Amino acid sequence: MAKAIMLQGTGSDVGKTVLVAGLCRAAKKRGLKVRPFKPQNMSNNAAVADIPGDKAGGGEIGRAQWLQAIACGVAPSVHMNPVLLKPQTDVGAQVIVQGKMFGEARARDYQAMKGRLMDAVLDSWGKVCEGADLVIVEGAGSPAEINLRSRDIANMGFATRADVPVVLVGDIDRGGVIASVAGTHLILPEEDRRMIVGYLINKFRGDVSLFDDGLKSIETFTGWRCFGIVPWLKAAGRLPSEDSVVLERLASGEARALKVAVPMLGRIANFDDLDPLKAEPQVEVVFVPPGKPLPAAAGLVVIPGSKSTIGDLLKFRENGWDRDLLAHRKRGGHVVGICGGFQMLGRMVRDPDGIEGSITEAEGLGLLDVETVMEPEKTVRNVSARSVQYDLPLEGYEIHLGRTTGPDTLRPSAVIDGIEDGAVSADGKVLGTYMHGLFGADGFRGKFLESLGIKGGGIDYRAEVERALDEVAAELETHLDCDAIFGLAR
Repeated sequence: MAKAIMLQGTGSDVGKTVLVAGLCRAAKKRGLKVRPFKPQNMSNNAAVADIPGDKAGGGEIGRAQWLQAIACGVAPSVHMNPVLLKPQTDVGAQVIVQGKMFGEARARDYQAMKGRLMDAVLDSWGKVCEGADLVIVEGAGSPAEINLRSRDIANMGFATRADVPVVLVGDIDRGGVIASVAGTHLILPEEDRRMIVGYLINKFRGDVSLFDDGLKSIETFTGWRCFGIVPWLKAAGRLPSEDSVVLERLASGEARALKVAVPMLGRIANFDDLDPLKAEPQVEVVFVPPGKPLPAAAGLVVIPGSKSTIGDLLKFRENGWDRDLLAHRKRGGHVVGICGGFQMLGRMVRDPDGIEGSITEAEGLGLLDVETVMEPEKTVRNVSARSVQYDLPLEGYEIHLGRTTGPDTLRPSAVIDGIEDGAVSADGKVLGTYMHGLFGADGFRGKFLESLGIKGGGIDYRAEVERALDEVAAELETHLDCDAIFGLAR
């Protein structure tokens, strides 16, 4: 059986995902067979992973575990993230178990459901451990949510069942880190507290010696050892982001030759489709929050995926983005719609079975002559494709409900496994596709940017991600006692 260590945070968005990815890469560089694991994740940024023994396609996991698998140098598996929650409303989510749709649940109902999901979590845990030397586990939220402890499968509920020691992560950037670490120690029951073997401080800026008294205070309150203080990791900004919390920090960027505007949909999904564009030195990607207009200076507008196409389409109009988009088109601007964004670009979106909710149809933005009908069966698969416009290879994945038809599909954007996909407007400036990862193809991205007047694009994006992972791992080796962390795995 593999040894394991788990990182849990004093709260959400403390940097666990990047830390786990960095530690995975550091362990791999030491020659260890390392794997990531996250019992429960909540994100609309999903990836397609293999389901061992299933030839019908793939299953869904969080993009974080997909990235962590890359850090380990292994193919992602659905067992690395056995429970994935994909929020559809403020109080409800789609529940994915071991890659497949399990059901839908409101928040209160899901709490009752979690007891039944622990068996699936432990089953996947056993499969991930097979053949591994080390498994690095990522928690979710915080173990201090003791009101939810009785049915917990994501933090101490899992750690105690699987007997995995825990390193607590505190985020100093948000303030109150002494209180958050000491407070977690204070309120945890003894059974959970004894699982914690120490803590680390993340996202430190400035002179680390100024926190010496802080470390002494935490030791006084908790008795826990500190494994180190991690500085603000600049390389992390070059890694795919999973949680939509980060979008608030991505709302503006450095002015560059091409401005790309991305409306921040309420149920935005797979917005890491934009990461390869962000990595291009001449491209500025601006995520536009609700209430703000799409910038007139944008040469390209990308409407990303959505977990609730009709709901986000209605909000799109409420924000006045439909008018901004028409003005953008009149100026000769380009538009790309991906997955749900593609569906919105058509004339109509229909949901006769109420799959997304009580509103069963909505008028689209009308930039493509197509219509979409939502259907119960979900398409989930990795794909190899070819760009029709540039006759260049593409690679990506599909995760979507619905079938889109209409005259503009006679001008497909790509051919996926021999089948035409997407649609292109008559003037070639509006493109829709169901394929996520479109901009990840370096050759295509370079030619596409050239059509927008940007020459010299098409950097090796995957190599950039690999370099960023190496840099994060090197920083962690410098600032953390990685020997002690790996040595405490059991």
